Amino acid sequence: MHFEKSTFKYLQDLYKNNNRDWFADEKETYLEAQKNAKEVFEAIHLNLQKHDEIEKSKMMRIYRDVRFSNDKTPYKVHFANSYARLGKELRGGYFLRIRPGASFLAGGFWEPSKEDLFRIRKEIELDASEIKDLLEDKNYKKHFGGKFESFSELKTAPRGFDKEHPDVKLLRKKGFIASRSFTDEQVLAPNFAEEVDQSFKALRPFFNLFSDILTTNLNGESVI
Repeated sequence: MHFEKSTFKYLQDLYKNNNRDWFADEKETYLEAQKNAKEVFEAIHLNLQKHDEIEKSKMMRIYRDVRFSNDKTPYKVHFANSYARLGKELRGGYFLRIRPGASFLAGGFWEPSKEDLFRIRKEIELDASEIKDLLEDKNYKKHFGGKFESFSELKTAPRGFDKEHPDVKLLRKKGFIASRSFTDEQVLAPNFAEEVDQSFKALRPFFNLFSDILTTNLNGESVI
């Protein structure tokens, strides 16, 4: 199962004609593109279930919430899907967005709760060696460049943490995300679902480590 060129063509046309009249006129084309995207997302879900426990797979709605946005275009110009892991022990989540010229996958902790973020920072403060080893892992570097993305960062250390801490760059992060971009050619390739799965597999050491951190205290004792 793979993305069809016609699905990409629809998204490109939607970008140029992002209005309700055009969308209504092209409703059948939209439904065909949506069906193709659903099938690929489901194939990826089935692959994920072979090596992880997924609680929910959710395809995002194409309709934009424009109430609080300066951009009043009514439709998203991409297809996207999230995959939530199962239970309190399995932390982290997977995400995939398909958009011509701007497709990517991601996984991790986008906006962790205050409690989770504090626990991660305390782990970094105590000993960040396992996290840094993860970033240096050959497979992780191959898929994600050996770094964490973050939606934003503090300019200095968080309140209560040493500004001179050797791992202050990690302490400043407000989220911990691994991401990988794809070219249009990669997305349209017959093996795209398998390539996504290989990247998702490469996230497991990251998820395993952070799941362990978030389900134990600093003494390694379970808190769930």
